[in-house]
Amino acid sequence: MPMHFSLAFSPCPNDTFIFEALVNQKIDTKGYTFSVHLEDVQTLNEWAIEGKMDFTKISYGVFNQVQSNYQLLNSGSALGKGVGPLLISKPNVDRFDNRMSVAIPGENTTAHLLFSLAYPQSNNKTFKIFHEIEDAVLSGQVDTGVIIHENRFTYQDKGLKLLMDLGSHWENTQHVPIPLGGIIAKKTIDPLIINQVDQLIKKSIEYAFSNYPFIAPYVKEHSQEMSEEVMRKHIDLYVNNFSLDLGIEGRRAVEVLTNMNQ
Repeated sequence: MPMHFSLAFSPCPNDTFIFEALVNQKIDTKGYTFSVHLEDVQTLNEWAIEGKMDFTKISYGVFNQVQSNYQLLNSGSALGKGVGPLLISKPNVDRFDNRMSVAIPGENTTAHLLFSLAYPQSNNKTFKIFHEIEDAVLSGQVDTGVIIHENRFTYQDKGLKLLMDLGSHWENTQHVPIPLGGIIAKKTIDPLIINQVDQLIKKSIEYAFSNYPFIAPYVKEHSQEMSEEVMRKHIDLYVNNFSLDLGIEGRRAVEVLTNMNQ
């Protein structure tokens, strides 16, 4: 029975916080080892469509395209309330107009799906890596941008303005939490192994929480030079009880989003 698998997730603090104890074997990994690949979420989504990784983080916005080959794990998700992407602009913009250009963090991301649900007539879109979007707005390359991850905590410091909280729009219209991203496993893997790895991810999160607010060097190493304060805000926002176990409410939210994205 194979004991070594590929594992991919983003370098963002919520993902490295979740997986740090597992990949660095600070918990008993039951003999499992992983070749780890850290990439931005759009790359992870494209890899999942290609079936490249055994276990991988994805945006829930792409789950409907990969669920024939992958199954969703109970642990490791980024899902909750008040955690959604934000539409931002320079201060002189009063409201979003469908003719405006908008930078979005990847075509297959949940952020793109939530923006499209709020503004279905908008088609002047540019797709960029998430950390490039604030500068694209500031430079005038685009009129507006959809930001995710730690940029939620920095856009105001750069003189940018909130036009719409796309997560709040989702919550107010769909009445379920916001399913941002989850962990999936190839269906060709033995179900017993998938379940064991699922439990290991949960134990990795529990280990991280047991040492919190300590930030492990592994998290800092991949955090793109953000301050520890911003790292903790990032972790506090995106790692929660849904990360430990999606549960009925979490799976219902994923189902609603997946059905809307058929």
